Amino acid sequence: MADNKRQSIRAAFWMIGTVLSFSAMAVAGREASHELSSFEIMTYRSLIGMVVMLGLIVATGKRHQLRPQSFRLHLVRNILHFAATNLWFTALASVPLALVFAFEFTSPLWTAVLAPLILREMLPKIRIIATIIGFIGIMIIARPGIVEFSPGMIAAASCAIGFAGAAIATRKLTGLQPVATILFWMCAIQSVLGLAIAGADLSITLPSSALLVPILAVSLCGLSAHFCLTKALQIAPATFVMPLDFARLPAIAVVGFILYGEIIDIFMIIGSLFILAANSINIRTGIVRQA
Repeated sequence: MADNKRQSIRAAFWMIGTVLSFSAMAVAGREASHELSSFEIMTYRSLIGMVVMLGLIVATGKRHQLRPQSFRLHLVRNILHFAATNLWFTALASVPLALVFAFEFTSPLWTAVLAPLILREMLPKIRIIATIIGFIGIMIIARPGIVEFSPGMIAAASCAIGFAGAAIATRKLTGLQPVATILFWMCAIQSVLGLAIAGADLSITLPSSALLVPILAVSLCGLSAHFCLTKALQIAPATFVMPLDFARLPAIAVVGFILYGEIIDIFMIIGSLFILAANSINIRTGIVRQA
């Protein structure tokens, strides 16, 4: 019983790493978008990540981890994730950071709906209530029908489904493969996808020297975010882990205000409080039910 409680707490701490990494990647991605398309950003991110993961796996003498199991599941996961992340980077270029994250955070709702069907995980009523509370908070922030839907906002809203599908596939993969294998094949498959799409016109923009740090940050923070997320998903169910990511919203709202002067209005504050309440319910439920 005590072990299960510790596992829930450990998963929550891994999600703190996920929140910090994704927030840093968002800022770096916005800076990179001044010169590069979303597909080019994804290409460089994946190529750098593949080299880093290959080096780590070889250096630790675990070359056997390069061999994928259920390659089809790896492929499905990464096609979904590649599409969702490209939409995410597209939105970052033109939409306030907090709004991008607000729309992205509908993915836990999709995860909560799909995970019991695909992973056969239990979905307690209290978590359904928590997810609804979080969704209400998102709607308060986004105000559909009041705030005009731009192409960037449509991209931000659309990425959520892909992220939910990728999270569910990740949960299944963690039962088959080490984290390093999942991350290596994420980078390898998405490198191929990025090169094929970004280079379709035989012209891929080389980043300027000013973009070297943002590109490295996008890649390394992306790896650390997925490492932390995958570790959390190894420890706890997707329906518990994914709602913890809501903490990114108030954090990125502050970052957007400090770096870009993006206004934090009353709707953002109220909506964030709803989302934090939903997080608290999910964390407490995860610990109590497993105790």
